[in-house]
Parts: sequence; structure tokens; C-alpha cells
Amino acid sequence: MPSGDPATLLRYVVSGGASALTHLGVGFLLAEGLHGPPVPSSAAGFAASVLVSYGLQRSWVFRSPVGHARAGGRFLTVAAVAGTLNIVILWLGAELLSRPYVLVQAVALVAVPAVNYALNSRWTFRAA
Repeated sequence: MPSGDPATLLRYVVSGGASALTHLGVGFLLAEGLHGPPVPSSAAGFAASVLVSYGLQRSWVFRSPVGHARAGGRFLTVAAVAGTLNIVILWLGAELLSRPYVLVQAVALVAVPAVNYALNSRWTFRAA
């Protein structure tokens, strides 16, 4: 199935939503429910969301036969690239160009998933 297939894109959007809900849900449970410190609570939520995202993308979105050792390492590399891209966009837009945070984050919320999708579909989960 081609990586630009509409069904694949829809599954990617759904998996992204599940990942975001996991991040928010775990973070909220730890910070508000268990009164944990906010930053570690969010970090735990993020870590849980990465696991959910990886599992859904490998098995459901891209239906990849690539082994965990190879795909997992690549997935974490892509996640690092995505995080860096988000930081660069925010730094350029909000800090350097003094644009409103919400506008700049909106740009990042479009650019980062697009880059993630491209890299994961063409590299992370692509069979050799």
C-alpha cells in the first residue's frame, strides 16, 4: 500500500489522536490525580504516548514487517528530529520573529506531523 494512500493517512491521524490523548491522559492522571510534579508527569505521559504511537504506527498505520530493533531505533530518531523541528519552528517564529506563540505553534502542529509521516512511511517502517 502506498504511503500516501488515504486509508493510511486516516489511520495516521487516528493514531496521532490516540497518542495525544495518551500523553494528556497519563500526564493529567499523574499531575492532578496523584498530585505529582507537572514536568515529570508530562514526561511520563510523553513516554507513554511514544509507545502507543510506535505500536499503532508499526502494526496498524503502516502495517510494517520491519523488526522492532530496526524500526524502534529509527522511530526514536524520527521522534528526536520532530522534537528538534518543533523547537526550531518555535524559536524562529516566536523568539526571532516575535510572532504570537499560538500562530507559531499552529505552524509547527502542521509541519511536524507532516515530517513525521514522511520519514516514518518512507524510512522507519519501510521493508528493506
